[in-house]
Amino acid sequence: MKPLSPSLPLLLLLLLLSSPTFAAPSLSPTPSPTISPIPRPSPRTSSSPLDPKHLKALESLNIPTAKNPCDHHRPTSKPPSTVVTCDAGSPFRLVTSLSFTNCSSDLSISSASLRALSPSLVSLSFLNCPSLSPPPRLPTSLHSFTATSSFLRRRKGLSGVYLARLVNLTDLTVSSVPVSTSGLFVILGNMRKIVSLTISHANLSGNIPKSLHSNLTFIDLSNNLIKGSIPTSITQLSNLKALNLSSNSISGEIPDSIGDLISLKNLSLSSNKLSGPIPDSISSIPDLTHLDLSGNQLNGTVPRFISKMKSLKHLNLANNDFRGVLPFNASFLKNLEVFKVGGNSDLCYNHTVLSSKMKLGIAQCDKHGLPLSPPPQKEDSSSDYDYDSEDETSVKKKKEESHGPNKVVLGVAIGLASLVFLIIFLILCAKWCG
Repeated sequence: MKPLSPSLPLLLLLLLLSSPTFAAPSLSPTPSPTISPIPRPSPRTSSSPLDPKHLKALESLNIPTAKNPCDHHRPTSKPPSTVVTCDAGSPFRLVTSLSFTNCSSDLSISSASLRALSPSLVSLSFLNCPSLSPPPRLPTSLHSFTATSSFLRRRKGLSGVYLARLVNLTDLTVSSVPVSTSGLFVILGNMRKIVSLTISHANLSGNIPKSLHSNLTFIDLSNNLIKGSIPTSITQLSNLKALNLSSNSISGEIPDSIGDLISLKNLSLSSNKLSGPIPDSISSIPDLTHLDLSGNQLNGTVPRFISKMKSLKHLNLANNDFRGVLPFNASFLKNLEVFKVGGNSDLCYNHTVLSSKMKLGIAQCDKHGLPLSPPPQKEDSSSDYDYDSEDETSVKKKKEESHGPNKVVLGVAIGLASLVFLIIFLILCAKWCG
Protein backbone atom coordinates (compact mmCIF):
# COMPACT_ATOMS: atom_id res chain seq x y z
CA MET A 1 0.00 0.00 0.00
CA LYS A 2 1.32 3.34 -1.04
CA PRO A 3 1.60 6.06 1.58
CA LEU A 4 -0.92 8.98 1.34
CA SER A 5 0.22 12.05 -0.42
CA PRO A 6 0.86 14.90 2.04
CA SER A 7 -1.46 17.16 0.03
CA LEU A 8 -4.42 14.78 0.29
CA PRO A 9 -5.29 15.44 3.97
CA LEU A 10 -5.12 19.16 3.34
CA LEU A 11 -7.50 18.80 0.41
CA LEU A 12 -9.99 16.78 2.51
CA LEU A 13 -9.86 19.41 5.27
CA LEU A 14 -10.68 22.18 2.81
CA LEU A 15 -13.63 20.20 1.46
CA LEU A 16 -15.06 19.67 4.97
CA LEU A 17 -14.78 23.36 5.89
CA SER A 18 -16.54 24.41 2.70
CA SER A 19 -19.44 21.98 3.33
CA PRO A 20 -22.78 23.62 4.51
CA THR A 21 -23.11 21.16 7.39
CA PHE A 22 -19.91 22.45 8.94
CA ALA A 23 -20.68 26.17 8.55
CA ALA A 24 -20.31 28.21 11.74
CA PRO A 25 -23.71 28.81 13.45
CA SER A 26 -25.07 32.32 13.45
CA LEU A 27 -24.93 34.15 16.81
CA SER A 28 -28.11 36.02 16.01
CA PRO A 29 -31.40 34.11 16.29
CA THR A 30 -32.78 35.82 13.20
CA PRO A 31 -30.90 37.30 10.28
CA SER A 32 -31.22 41.01 9.46
CA PRO A 33 -31.42 41.15 5.71
CA THR A 34 -32.61 44.79 5.77
CA ILE A 35 -29.35 46.06 7.20
CA SER A 36 -26.97 46.87 4.40
CA PRO A 37 -23.26 47.53 4.91
CA ILE A 38 -23.48 50.17 2.22
CA PRO A 39 -24.78 53.45 3.65
CA ARG A 40 -28.00 54.65 2.12
CA PRO A 41 -27.74 57.83 0.08
CA SER A 42 -29.48 60.90 1.44
CA PRO A 43 -32.94 61.50 0.00
CA ARG A 44 -32.95 63.17 -3.35
CA THR A 45 -35.58 65.59 -2.06
CA SER A 46 -33.12 67.36 0.21
CA SER A 47 -30.96 68.31 -2.75
CA SER A 48 -33.75 69.04 -5.22
CA PRO A 49 -34.10 72.77 -5.92
CA LEU A 50 -37.30 74.69 -5.49
CA ASP A 51 -39.41 75.30 -8.55
CA PRO A 52 -38.29 78.62 -10.14
CA LYS A 53 -41.87 79.95 -10.26
CA HIS A 54 -42.34 79.20 -6.58
CA LEU A 55 -38.99 80.74 -5.75
CA LYS A 56 -40.05 83.95 -7.47
CA ALA A 57 -43.41 83.92 -5.70
CA LEU A 58 -41.72 83.58 -2.28
CA GLU A 59 -39.41 86.48 -3.09
CA SER A 60 -42.44 88.65 -3.89
CA LEU A 61 -43.74 87.80 -0.40
CA ASN A 62 -40.45 89.03 1.16
CA ILE A 63 -39.55 85.49 2.23
CA PRO A 64 -35.74 84.98 2.24
CA THR A 65 -34.66 82.53 -0.44
CA ALA A 66 -30.86 82.79 -0.21
CA LYS A 67 -30.90 79.53 1.73
CA ASN A 68 -33.34 76.74 1.12
CA PRO A 69 -36.70 78.27 2.20
CA CYS A 70 -38.16 74.78 2.61
CA ASP A 71 -35.63 73.95 5.32
CA HIS A 72 -37.83 75.26 8.15
CA HIS A 73 -36.49 72.65 10.61
CA ARG A 74 -33.08 74.24 10.95
CA PRO A 75 -32.40 75.61 14.47
CA THR A 76 -32.79 79.35 14.89
CA SER A 77 -32.39 81.77 17.78
CA LYS A 78 -36.04 82.82 17.54
CA PRO A 79 -39.17 81.35 15.99
CA PRO A 80 -39.49 82.21 12.30
CA SER A 81 -42.22 84.64 11.30
CA THR A 82 -42.86 82.66 8.15
CA VAL A 83 -42.74 78.90 7.82
CA VAL A 84 -42.57 77.31 4.38
CA THR A 85 -43.25 73.63 3.82
CA CYS A 86 -42.45 71.88 0.56
CA ASP A 87 -43.12 68.49 -0.94
CA ALA A 88 -40.58 65.85 -1.92
CA GLY A 89 -40.93 66.34 -5.65
CA SER A 90 -38.28 65.92 -8.30
CA PRO A 91 -36.69 67.49 -10.26
CA PHE A 92 -38.23 70.51 -8.46
CA ARG A 93 -39.80 70.83 -5.04
CA LEU A 94 -43.13 72.66 -4.70
CA VAL A 95 -44.47 74.78 -1.84
CA THR A 96 -47.38 73.05 -0.09
CA SER A 97 -47.86 75.20 3.02
CA LEU A 98 -47.32 78.79 4.16
CA SER A 99 -47.71 80.03 7.73
CA PHE A 100 -47.33 83.72 8.67
CA THR A 101 -46.94 84.65 12.35
CA ASN A 102 -46.59 88.09 13.97
CA CYS A 103 -46.56 89.74 10.58
CA SER A 104 -44.83 93.07 10.07
CA SER A 105 -46.95 96.06 9.10
CA ASP A 106 -45.29 96.36 5.69
CA LEU A 107 -46.14 92.82 4.61
CA SER A 108 -48.48 92.53 1.64
CA ILE A 109 -49.93 89.28 0.32
CA SER A 110 -50.86 89.49 -3.34
CA SER A 111 -53.28 87.16 -5.05
CA ALA A 112 -50.81 86.74 -7.93
CA SER A 113 -48.14 85.37 -5.58
CA LEU A 114 -50.54 82.86 -4.08
CA ARG A 115 -51.86 81.93 -7.51
CA ALA A 116 -48.30 81.16 -8.62
CA LEU A 117 -48.01 78.65 -5.76
CA SER A 118 -51.23 76.92 -6.77
CA PRO A 119 -52.23 74.11 -7.15
CA SER A 120 -49.57 72.64 -4.83
CA LEU A 121 -50.34 75.16 -2.04
CA VAL A 122 -52.89 73.35 0.16
CA SER A 123 -52.40 75.05 3.55
CA LEU A 124 -52.34 78.75 4.43
CA SER A 125 -52.41 80.30 7.90
CA PHE A 126 -52.17 83.77 9.44
CA LEU A 127 -51.52 83.98 13.18
CA ASN A 128 -51.52 87.32 14.97
CA CYS A 129 -51.33 89.52 11.87
CA PRO A 130 -53.75 92.32 12.89
CA SER A 131 -52.39 95.01 10.55
CA LEU A 132 -52.34 92.74 7.52
CA SER A 133 -55.00 93.08 4.83
CA PRO A 134 -56.39 89.77 3.57
CA PRO A 135 -55.35 88.73 0.07
CA PRO A 136 -57.97 89.85 -2.45
CA ARG A 137 -58.53 86.26 -3.48
CA LEU A 138 -57.40 82.94 -2.04
CA PRO A 139 -56.43 79.97 -4.21
CA THR A 140 -59.16 77.34 -4.42
CA SER A 141 -56.54 74.62 -4.09
CA LEU A 142 -56.42 75.18 -0.31
CA HIS A 143 -57.39 72.28 1.93
CA SER A 144 -56.68 74.19 5.14
CA PHE A 145 -57.11 77.89 5.95
CA THR A 146 -56.45 79.50 9.33
CA ALA A 147 -56.83 83.12 10.41
CA THR A 148 -56.38 83.98 14.09
CA SER A 149 -56.28 87.56 15.43
CA SER A 150 -55.57 88.84 11.94
CA PHE A 151 -57.00 91.20 9.30
CA LEU A 152 -58.27 93.61 11.97
CA ARG A 153 -57.47 96.66 9.86
CA ARG A 154 -60.72 96.04 8.03
CA ARG A 155 -63.71 96.59 10.28
CA LYS A 156 -65.71 93.85 8.55
CA GLY A 157 -62.83 91.39 8.62
CA LEU A 158 -63.63 88.53 6.26
CA SER A 159 -66.86 88.14 4.31
CA GLY A 160 -68.83 84.94 4.02
CA VAL A 161 -68.58 85.02 0.24
CA TYR A 162 -64.80 85.39 0.49
CA LEU A 163 -64.58 82.18 2.51
CA ALA A 164 -67.23 80.36 0.49
CA ARG A 165 -64.94 80.25 -2.56
CA LEU A 166 -62.69 77.76 -0.76
CA VAL A 167 -64.69 74.76 -1.93
CA ASN A 168 -61.88 72.23 -1.37
CA LEU A 169 -61.35 73.00 2.32
CA THR A 170 -61.26 70.21 4.84
CA ASP A 171 -60.17 72.47 7.73
CA LEU A 172 -61.42 76.04 8.29
CA THR A 173 -60.28 77.96 11.38
CA VAL A 174 -61.25 81.60 11.89
CA SER A 175 -60.85 82.93 15.44
CA SER A 176 -60.87 86.50 16.76
CA VAL A 177 -61.48 87.76 13.24
CA PRO A 178 -64.83 89.43 12.37
CA VAL A 179 -66.87 87.51 9.81
CA SER A 180 -69.65 89.42 8.04
CA THR A 181 -72.31 87.22 6.50
CA SER A 182 -76.04 86.74 6.58
CA GLY A 183 -75.62 83.22 7.89
CA LEU A 184 -73.35 80.25 8.24
CA PHE A 185 -75.00 78.54 5.28
CA VAL A 186 -73.40 81.12 2.96
CA ILE A 187 -69.94 79.91 4.00
CA LEU A 188 -70.59 76.18 4.15
CA GLY A 189 -72.89 75.79 1.17
CA ASN A 190 -70.29 74.39 -1.23
CA MET A 191 -67.70 73.12 1.24
CA ARG A 192 -68.64 69.48 0.74
CA LYS A 193 -65.25 68.21 1.95
CA ILE A 194 -65.18 70.14 5.23
CA VAL A 195 -64.14 68.03 8.24
CA SER A 196 -63.11 70.55 10.91
CA LEU A 197 -64.94 73.88 11.35
CA THR A 198 -63.95 76.64 13.77
CA ILE A 199 -65.46 80.13 13.59
CA SER A 200 -65.20 81.63 17.07
CA HIS A 201 -65.08 85.17 18.51
CA ALA A 202 -66.13 86.35 15.06
CA ASN A 203 -69.47 88.15 15.61
CA LEU A 204 -71.09 85.48 13.45
CA SER A 205 -74.86 85.92 13.39
CA GLY A 206 -77.86 84.01 12.09
CA ASN A 207 -79.01 80.45 12.73
CA ILE A 208 -77.26 77.11 12.44
CA PRO A 209 -78.02 75.68 8.98
CA LYS A 210 -80.70 73.02 8.70
CA SER A 211 -78.34 71.00 6.54
CA LEU A 212 -74.69 70.23 7.33
CA HIS A 213 -72.11 68.15 5.51
CA SER A 214 -71.78 64.66 6.97
CA ASN A 215 -67.96 64.72 6.92
CA LEU A 216 -67.79 67.08 9.91
CA THR A 217 -65.99 65.70 12.96
CA PHE A 218 -65.25 69.00 14.79
CA ILE A 219 -67.45 72.09 15.20
CA ASP A 220 -66.55 75.18 17.26
CA LEU A 221 -68.91 78.14 16.83
CA SER A 222 -68.36 79.59 20.31
CA ASN A 223 -68.51 83.26 21.31
CA ASN A 224 -70.69 84.51 18.48
CA LEU A 225 -74.19 85.95 17.99
CA ILE A 226 -75.87 82.77 16.79
CA LYS A 227 -79.54 82.45 17.72
CA GLY A 228 -82.36 80.00 17.19
CA SER A 229 -82.51 76.41 18.36
CA ILE A 230 -80.16 73.46 17.93
CA PRO A 231 -81.25 71.87 14.63
CA THR A 232 -81.48 68.14 14.03
CA SER A 233 -78.89 68.60 11.27
CA ILE A 234 -76.22 68.61 13.97
CA THR A 235 -77.48 65.46 15.65
CA GLN A 236 -77.25 63.61 12.32
CA LEU A 237 -73.46 64.00 12.22
CA SER A 238 -72.59 60.48 13.35
CA ASN A 239 -68.82 61.14 13.06
CA LEU A 240 -68.87 64.33 15.16
CA LYS A 241 -66.37 64.19 18.04
CA ALA A 242 -66.50 67.76 19.40
CA LEU A 243 -69.33 70.30 19.46
CA ASN A 244 -68.82 73.74 21.02
CA LEU A 245 -71.73 76.18 20.76
CA SER A 246 -70.98 78.07 23.98
CA SER A 247 -71.48 81.82 24.47
CA ASN A 248 -74.20 82.44 21.91
CA SER A 249 -77.93 83.19 22.09
CA ILE A 250 -79.20 79.71 21.27
CA SER A 251 -82.60 78.99 22.80
CA GLY A 252 -85.08 76.13 23.09
CA GLU A 253 -84.44 72.69 24.48
CA ILE A 254 -81.56 70.32 23.93
CA PRO A 255 -82.96 67.91 21.31
CA ASP A 256 -83.58 64.32 22.35
CA SER A 257 -81.68 63.21 19.26
CA ILE A 258 -78.45 64.54 20.79
CA GLY A 259 -77.85 60.94 21.87
CA ASP A 260 -77.41 59.96 18.23
CA LEU A 261 -73.95 61.56 18.33
CA ILE A 262 -72.33 58.30 19.41
CA SER A 263 -68.80 59.47 18.49
CA LEU A 264 -69.03 62.65 20.58
CA LYS A 265 -66.36 63.26 23.23
CA ASN A 266 -66.75 66.99 23.94
CA LEU A 267 -70.10 68.77 24.27
CA SER A 268 -70.18 72.42 25.36
CA LEU A 269 -73.46 74.36 25.25
CA SER A 270 -72.66 76.82 28.04
CA SER A 271 -73.75 80.47 28.26
CA ASN A 272 -76.82 80.28 26.05
CA LYS A 273 -80.57 80.49 26.65
CA LEU A 274 -81.35 76.80 26.65
CA SER A 275 -84.26 75.60 28.78
CA GLY A 276 -85.95 72.34 29.70
CA PRO A 277 -84.42 69.19 31.18
CA ILE A 278 -81.24 67.34 30.34
CA PRO A 279 -82.36 64.71 27.82
CA ASP A 280 -81.96 61.08 28.86
CA SER A 281 -80.47 60.29 25.45
CA ILE A 282 -77.14 61.80 26.53
CA SER A 283 -76.57 58.55 28.41
CA SER A 284 -76.26 56.85 24.99
CA ILE A 285 -73.01 58.68 24.19
CA PRO A 286 -70.42 56.12 25.39
CA ASP A 287 -67.17 58.12 25.21
CA LEU A 288 -68.34 61.55 26.34
CA THR A 289 -65.55 63.05 28.48
CA HIS A 290 -66.48 66.76 28.57
CA LEU A 291 -70.01 68.02 29.29
CA ASP A 292 -70.56 71.75 29.92
CA LEU A 293 -74.17 72.94 30.22
CA SER A 294 -73.51 75.88 32.55
CA GLY A 295 -75.01 79.34 32.26
CA ASN A 296 -78.40 78.36 30.82
CA GLN A 297 -81.96 78.07 32.09
CA LEU A 298 -82.07 74.28 32.25
CA ASN A 299 -84.49 72.94 34.83
CA GLY A 300 -85.79 69.76 36.35
CA THR A 301 -83.71 67.35 38.40
CA VAL A 302 -80.13 66.39 37.64
CA PRO A 303 -80.33 62.96 35.96
CA ARG A 304 -78.98 60.03 37.92
CA PHE A 305 -77.60 58.39 34.76
CA ILE A 306 -74.78 60.95 34.63
CA SER A 307 -73.07 59.15 37.51
CA LYS A 308 -72.89 56.01 35.34
CA MET A 309 -71.03 57.71 32.49
CA LYS A 310 -67.61 56.17 33.07
CA SER A 311 -65.70 58.27 30.53
CA LEU A 312 -66.84 61.61 31.96
CA LYS A 313 -64.04 63.80 33.37
CA HIS A 314 -65.40 67.35 33.07
CA LEU A 315 -68.93 68.16 34.24
CA ASN A 316 -70.24 71.72 34.59
CA LEU A 317 -73.92 72.25 35.48
CA ALA A 318 -73.47 75.61 37.23
CA ASN A 319 -75.84 78.59 36.98
CA ASN A 320 -79.03 76.88 35.88
CA ASP A 321 -82.43 76.24 37.47
CA PHE A 322 -81.97 72.65 38.58
CA ARG A 323 -83.87 71.51 41.67
CA GLY A 324 -84.03 68.57 44.02
CA VAL A 325 -81.27 66.44 45.51
CA LEU A 326 -77.95 66.05 43.72
CA PRO A 327 -77.81 62.33 42.84
CA PHE A 328 -74.03 61.94 42.96
CA ASN A 329 -71.85 60.21 45.54
CA ALA A 330 -68.29 61.02 46.59
CA SER A 331 -66.69 58.24 44.54
CA PHE A 332 -68.18 59.60 41.32
CA LEU A 333 -67.06 63.16 42.05
CA LYS A 334 -63.52 62.02 42.86
CA ASN A 335 -63.24 60.50 39.39
CA LEU A 336 -64.01 63.88 37.83
CA GLU A 337 -61.25 66.35 37.07
CA VAL A 338 -63.69 69.28 37.00
CA PHE A 339 -67.10 69.48 38.68
CA LYS A 340 -69.18 72.65 39.05
CA VAL A 341 -72.79 72.84 40.18
CA GLY A 342 -73.06 76.18 42.04
CA GLY A 343 -75.63 78.79 41.13
CA ASN A 344 -78.64 76.43 41.32
CA SER A 345 -80.62 77.90 44.20
CA ASP A 346 -83.18 75.06 44.36
CA LEU A 347 -80.60 72.28 44.20
CA CYS A 348 -79.17 70.71 47.35
CA TYR A 349 -77.03 67.78 48.45
CA ASN A 350 -77.53 65.02 51.00
CA HIS A 351 -74.86 65.66 53.61
CA THR A 352 -74.90 62.02 54.69
CA VAL A 353 -73.61 61.17 51.19
CA LEU A 354 -71.43 64.21 50.44
CA SER A 355 -69.32 66.14 52.93
CA SER A 356 -69.69 69.88 53.37
CA LYS A 357 -65.90 70.10 53.02
CA MET A 358 -66.30 69.51 49.27
CA LYS A 359 -67.64 73.08 48.89
CA LEU A 360 -70.07 72.31 46.09
CA GLY A 361 -71.60 75.79 46.05
CA ILE A 362 -75.11 74.54 46.90
CA ALA A 363 -76.93 74.15 50.21
CA GLN A 364 -77.55 71.01 52.23
CA CYS A 365 -80.93 69.34 51.96
CA ASP A 366 -83.41 69.17 54.79
CA LYS A 367 -85.45 66.06 55.54
CA HIS A 368 -87.88 67.01 52.78
CA GLY A 369 -85.16 67.24 50.13
CA LEU A 370 -85.28 71.03 50.05
CA PRO A 371 -82.24 73.32 50.44
CA LEU A 372 -81.55 74.71 53.89
CA SER A 373 -81.37 78.46 53.32
CA PRO A 374 -79.92 79.83 55.48
CA PRO A 375 -78.49 76.81 57.33
CA PRO A 376 -79.75 76.48 60.94
CA GLN A 377 -77.65 77.99 63.74
CA LYS A 378 -78.47 75.14 66.08
CA GLU A 379 -78.93 71.44 65.57
CA ASP A 380 -82.46 70.63 64.45
CA SER A 381 -83.83 67.81 66.58
CA SER A 382 -86.42 67.00 63.95
CA SER A 383 -83.85 66.49 61.23
CA ASP A 384 -83.29 62.99 59.85
CA TYR A 385 -79.61 63.76 59.16
CA ASP A 386 -76.70 63.51 61.60
CA TYR A 387 -74.28 66.39 61.71
CA ASP A 388 -70.54 66.01 61.92
CA SER A 389 -69.48 65.10 65.49
CA GLU A 390 -66.23 67.02 65.13
CA ASP A 391 -68.13 70.19 64.33
CA GLU A 392 -70.38 69.69 67.39
CA THR A 393 -67.40 69.22 69.71
CA SER A 394 -65.68 72.37 68.44
CA VAL A 395 -68.89 74.35 68.84
CA LYS A 396 -69.36 73.12 72.43
CA LYS A 397 -65.78 74.08 73.29
CA LYS A 398 -66.32 77.56 71.93
CA LYS A 399 -69.54 77.89 73.92
CA GLU A 400 -67.85 76.73 77.13
CA GLU A 401 -65.02 79.17 76.58
CA SER A 402 -67.48 81.98 76.03
CA HIS A 403 -69.10 81.56 79.51
CA GLY A 404 -67.53 83.38 82.57
CA PRO A 405 -64.57 85.81 82.72
CA ASN A 406 -61.34 85.08 81.03
CA LYS A 407 -58.81 83.39 83.40
CA VAL A 408 -55.91 85.61 82.34
CA VAL A 409 -57.86 88.80 83.00
CA LEU A 410 -58.98 87.48 86.37
CA GLY A 411 -55.40 86.66 87.42
CA VAL A 412 -54.13 90.13 86.43
CA ALA A 413 -56.91 91.78 88.43
CA ILE A 414 -56.09 89.76 91.56
CA GLY A 415 -52.40 90.58 91.23
CA LEU A 416 -53.07 94.35 90.93
CA ALA A 417 -55.41 94.28 93.93
CA SER A 418 -52.77 92.53 96.05
CA LEU A 419 -50.16 95.09 95.05
CA VAL A 420 -52.40 98.01 96.01
CA PHE A 421 -53.17 96.39 99.38
CA LEU A 422 -49.43 95.91 100.05
CA ILE A 423 -48.67 99.57 99.32
CA ILE A 424 -51.44 100.77 101.64
CA PHE A 425 -50.20 98.42 104.36
CA LEU A 426 -46.63 99.75 104.10
CA ILE A 427 -47.83 103.37 104.29
CA LEU A 428 -49.84 102.65 107.45
CA CYS A 429 -46.90 100.85 109.05
CA ALA A 430 -44.62 103.81 108.36
CA LYS A 431 -47.03 106.19 110.09
CA TRP A 432 -47.44 103.95 113.09
CA CYS A 433 -43.72 103.50 113.50
CA GLY A 434 -43.06 107.23 113.14
